[in-house]
Amino acid sequence: MPGLLTSLIFIPLVGAIVLLLAGKGRDEFSRVFALGVSLLNFVLSIPLFTQFRSDTHEMQFQEHANWIKSLGASYSLGIDGVSVFLVLITTLLTALAILASWKAITSRVREYMAAMLLLETGMLGVFCSLDLFLFYVFWEAMLIPMYLLIGVWGGERRIYAAIKFVLFTLAGSLLMLVAIIYLYYLHGDATGDYTFSLMKLYGFAVARDAQYWLFLAFFLSFAIKVPLFPFHTWLPDAHVEAPTAGSVILAGVLLKMGTYGLIRFCLPLFPLASLYFTPHIMVLSVIGIIYGALVAMVQPDIKKLVAYSSVSHLGFVVLGIFALNAQGMQGGVIQMVNHGISTGALFLIVGMIYERRHTRLIEDFGGLAKVVPVFATFFMITTLSSIGLPGLNGFVGEFLILLGAFKANTVFGVVAATGVVLAAVYMLWMFQRVVWGEVTHEENRSLTDLSVREWVVMVPLVLLMFWIGVYPGSILNKTEASVKHVISQVQARQIEGSTNAYAAAGTEVPGKANR
Repeated sequence: MPGLLTSLIFIPLVGAIVLLLAGKGRDEFSRVFALGVSLLNFVLSIPLFTQFRSDTHEMQFQEHANWIKSLGASYSLGIDGVSVFLVLITTLLTALAILASWKAITSRVREYMAAMLLLETGMLGVFCSLDLFLFYVFWEAMLIPMYLLIGVWGGERRIYAAIKFVLFTLAGSLLMLVAIIYLYYLHGDATGDYTFSLMKLYGFAVARDAQYWLFLAFFLSFAIKVPLFPFHTWLPDAHVEAPTAGSVILAGVLLKMGTYGLIRFCLPLFPLASLYFTPHIMVLSVIGIIYGALVAMVQPDIKKLVAYSSVSHLGFVVLGIFALNAQGMQGGVIQMVNHGISTGALFLIVGMIYERRHTRLIEDFGGLAKVVPVFATFFMITTLSSIGLPGLNGFVGEFLILLGAFKANTVFGVVAATGVVLAAVYMLWMFQRVVWGEVTHEENRSLTDLSVREWVVMVPLVLLMFWIGVYPGSILNKTEASVKHVISQVQARQIEGSTNAYAAAGTEVPGKANR
């Protein structure tokens, strides 16, 4: 389908412009229009799944046009098995987040809905770009609407959280920009072709020493976005102060830009540096898994607990990626999707109970199963999904990641496995205090159960939890070829780098005479 990716990226932008040009005082129109645009985009994204070929690692649905020819920048789009599900989860969560905001947002509704649509454009552009210049434009453009969502419609400390989010992200982004420009000139000086094309840069062998610095610049930007320990401190503030929809998009999509960047850029562009830094990154991942779980365990605020759980869960994703084997990386890719579904659902649930009680403190609840049984049921399924119960989506990703981690390094695998136990501890303990027991606060006795709108928000996510848990092959089959190709790119450069090292030393590569 020619032009499909362009349509997906820019339909929300057009929708945002229409909203901003519309007159004030049209809140209901703004809600309905934004929801219609986001649903249209989700429907248009479905062919990406139904028509996606599982038998190739090549980019699909490609679009290409000259953009800034004098700079070598092109408008180049495409998706593979790594990015296709990130695009789908983006279109789905955006629609659900807008629907979840129906009653929660009562001021500046038109501007809020426009910011949500602008954010969708930036996120989809990041996942579809095959040109580094274009990628960076979307990467930076995405910051503006997210800053506004936190800073305008957030909680009491929203300005502090919004500025902290932007400063952290910009610090990494500027380093990445320097690396992109350096790589651009490096390729141009060596080949005569000054280009930002990702496909051309994949075939360019960067010198080992340069790889180290370029890798670190890209990695820092992505590590902050993940966020990987110790670059995580902006996340709890952003989550707690953001409106519900902002937290859903932040956890469900924005954090995945970091892990996506590691797979799309760091590993294939700088394979020797990736291999060199792998042990260090795996250590940070394991620390993040344990640290995030332990800190989550002592949080009195449900939303802050879920925020710190993201630090732990994304540590698993990074661990799987840098296991550098098919099981670990496939586990990391599917866990990106799983985390978006499960944690997105958790933030929606927190938002629903906050709208009713205007508190998120665990101690203010208790016995909700007797008062709002439907809410408690959805909460239970989502909690079990988050801790990786077999039969639900979280189990598949964590199992594959641990399988890959044990294959790469047994010690890392063992330590990471304790994170699964700790996740069960803090999630189930929180659930027990909120849902079970006696109703200890009179305010909770009059709570209303989920409305039809809230059913519509939760049911798609719960269905996905069961679908992926029971039939993970629907995702794994489509990611396998792309994941194996990324790993083969790293391994090929490792062999090539070793060969060059032996040649420089004037010795023969071991085993060469026998081949």
